[in-house]
Formats: sequence, C-alpha cells, structure tokens
Amino acid sequence: MTATFASQRAKNAIRPQRAVIDIGSNTVRLVVYSGPQRAPDVWLNEKVTARLGRDLASSGKMPEEAIALAMRGLARFATILKDIEVTDVRTVATAAVRDAKNGPQFVQIVEALGLKVEVLSGEEEARISACGVIGAFPGAEGVVADLGGGSLELVAIGNGEATHGVSLPLGTLRLPALRENGTKGFNKAIKAELAKADWAKVHPGPLFMVGGTWRALAAFAMHKAKYPLTDPQAFTLSVAEADKAARKIARMDPEKLTGIPGISSSRAEGLPCAAAMLRPLLQSLKPEGLVFSSWGLREGVLYSGLADGAQKLDPLLAAVSHFTEPRGASQTMATLIAAWTSDAARSRGNGSERLRLAAIMLSLAQWRLEPNMRLKHSTDWALDKRWLGLTHKGRAMLAAALRGANGQLAPMPELEALASEEALHEATAWGLAFRLCRRLGAGSRISLMSSKLTREGDELRLWLEPGRAQLVSEQVETELARLAAWLGCEGIVEA
Repeated sequence: MTATFASQRAKNAIRPQRAVIDIGSNTVRLVVYSGPQRAPDVWLNEKVTARLGRDLASSGKMPEEAIALAMRGLARFATILKDIEVTDVRTVATAAVRDAKNGPQFVQIVEALGLKVEVLSGEEEARISACGVIGAFPGAEGVVADLGGGSLELVAIGNGEATHGVSLPLGTLRLPALRENGTKGFNKAIKAELAKADWAKVHPGPLFMVGGTWRALAAFAMHKAKYPLTDPQAFTLSVAEADKAARKIARMDPEKLTGIPGISSSRAEGLPCAAAMLRPLLQSLKPEGLVFSSWGLREGVLYSGLADGAQKLDPLLAAVSHFTEPRGASQTMATLIAAWTSDAARSRGNGSERLRLAAIMLSLAQWRLEPNMRLKHSTDWALDKRWLGLTHKGRAMLAAALRGANGQLAPMPELEALASEEALHEATAWGLAFRLCRRLGAGSRISLMSSKLTREGDELRLWLEPGRAQLVSEQVETELARLAAWLGCEGIVEA
C-alpha cells in the first residue's frame, strides 16, 4: 500500500459518508455517520424536540407550532448535509406523521427541501428497529421493545431475522392521558394493547430495550447501583430488578430525575409514565430479563441496507480495526500475534478468541502512545468507548488484557464488579503474553516467525531458531518468568 493510498484511505474513513434523518413523534434528529459500514461512527448528532405527536390523542393532528419548529430544524439539516457533501441520506418518518390527519401535507413540505421522506408503517418501523438490535447483538434472540413518542414497537428476533412485528399506540406522549384513569385503568389499557402481541410471552429470550426513554431508565438503575460503567449499551437487568426500578421511578417527580447523570429533562418528563407501563409489560410478556440497546431505528436503517456479506461481519472486530489502524495497529499483525501467543493464552472458547484478537489490536495501538498515557487508556478504551457485539463482562476482560500488557496485575474493583476472577485472570494472561511478544524483537514479524511459545504441562517454553539467541535479553527472561508464574508454570528458554 503506497503512502498516498493509505493517506486517502484514512481520510475516507473519517469523513462523513451517510446520514439518517429520523422524524419521530417527540424529536426530529439528524445523525451523520463515518467509518466502517458494519460499525459506523457518529460524526454528527443533532435533534430538535418538536413533539409532533403531542396532540394526536386529542386532535389527531400535528400542531402547527410543532410543525414550524420541526421544519426549522429540517431546513438546517438539509443545508448542513449539502455543505458537508453527504448525498447518501435516508429520511424516515414514524408514528406522528403516519397517524396524523395532516401527515401527507407535512411530507410535501419536507420534500420541498429536497429530502425524500419514507413514511414507515408500524410493521416496517418495528422490523427496522429490530434490525438495529440484530446489528448490535449478533445472534440475539428475544423481543425488541422500541419506545418512541408516538408508539411502542414489539418484534421478535432470532436467527438474524425479525418476525411478528406490531406497533402499539403506547408512546411516551400518549401515556399521560391513559394514566389519568388511575393505576387500574392504566394497567388495563396497557394489557389490552399488549394482547395484540400475545406471541411475545412464548418467545424465548430477553426484552431488548430500544429508545432514549428506556436508556434513561437504564441510567437510573446504573446510578442507583453505583455501576462502574456509564454507557447503557448491553447493560442488563433481571425482571425483578427492572420491576423494582420501575415501581420507584413511576412515583418520582421528573425534576428529581434530571439530577441523575444520563437523564435529560426531556427524557425525565416521560420516564415516570414509561416506568409505569414497564410493569404490566413485564407481567404480560414474561421475558427472561432486559438488555438495553443503543442501536435502534436509525442504525437499523443502515444495517438493513447492507449486503448480506457485510451484515455477517463481526461488529466488534470491524470497529476495533477501524479505531486501531490509524494508531499503528493492523488486524493482520494482531492475528499473527494471536497465533504466536495462542498456546500460552489457551482461551476457554465461548467467543473469547475474537475478544483476544480485539485486545491485541488495542494493545498494539496502546503501545504507540507515550508510556505515561498507556495505563489510563487501558480503562478508557475498554470501558468508556462504545463497542458493539460486546458484553460488559467482555469490556472488563478487554481492560484486564490492556492492563496486563502494561505489566499491571493488581485487580481493579470496577472490573471485579463486571467479570469473574477466573475471566479477569485469563484476560490478564493475554496482556502478559502480548508484552512478552513485544519484548522479543520489538514484536517484529520475523522475530515471531523464527520463534515459538509453547505450553506443555507445567512448562512454558520460549524457543528460538539457531542464530537468534541474541534476542533473549534480561527483559525477555523477566517477562517470560512473569507470564509463566501467572499461568502456574515454569518459564524455560530454548535458544
């Protein structure tokens, strides 16, 4: 690869490439994406809280002032997209535009801006939201519950497909009117609507919670539990934990909720009613638990437009590769290191090899930082950056591996709260093995091709080809001994 080509490729990877405009019942949002198609980065995220669907229950129309506010934002979005030369744009409209009597007129006004509007049916909205969850959680099985301002979409997922999609008029803007009937009346109305999704109670798996209001509920639960992470992506709650949190939130004043990190004033306003709805939702659908997803409709629009081969790519490895390549790490080199260290690592399966490969790519990138910055970024990159296709246990293991690559063996309470001692011990060994690899000939390709690291019983052997013994330094011997001790072995050099 020439320097010019590599430079152009790097520029293309970070420039804005595609965008989705989501005209929802509560907000109108523009998200511009860059980076790999399978795991795109958010380049720009702007919204206008127009509340187009606030009067649907009473008048059946979108208010004129809400339309004016939405159009002001949409005109701005159209200008921005033209200025940054993004032409791959999908504009989708959901419940408010779909259900409002003045929806067709609104679409005409928007399209005068040069934006082609797709008014999604309830079933289409459910399916596309489910595609977002499928993209973020490969192999997921369960029921997606996408809560917006105008509707609640429920759809079953499994085997990479979405089925049984249904859209219910239970959005956050419609719930207050239902709640005026008292708890019994409210629960009765919710359960009557949920009867349209009776298939969900027999579908295996958890509820995948999609939408900003559900993420606000996750923020509440994480805050109360003093959870070590702040990103709700892949955060889980048991049914009992979710019901307990919902019962408390349903009685809270929205102003008190705004003091919790991760809960904006707009989300706090609708959160008590959403929490009140969650309780009969759990009783009716009987899920195995709750999993919160940061991917939903907008990301589903992107994912559903990918070719089949692109959809099958691992989102974690795609994202980590994109993140680390400009920082001097390649997946090819990481794969070579993974093979060289595999006998010492002895991953326990269950997808840990892909996690170990991701840890090696991040370790390679980390090694290019100034030494005093590496340890800090071990936790920043693993715990705070949003990764797809990764559980919170996996995040902790990434952090342990990166700390091991820095020679840090002492446990962190934050990691111990997310993963077992056994899992963290295994991941630390990945980092120590990487550290040994780097010490041996600076981790060069030829140093790896002319040596082997093998584990036989209680012996960890470092073998080098004849004439390569000069690579064995005091530091190499120290790192071999440290890794061997961590694995309960004796380190032996064969040069």
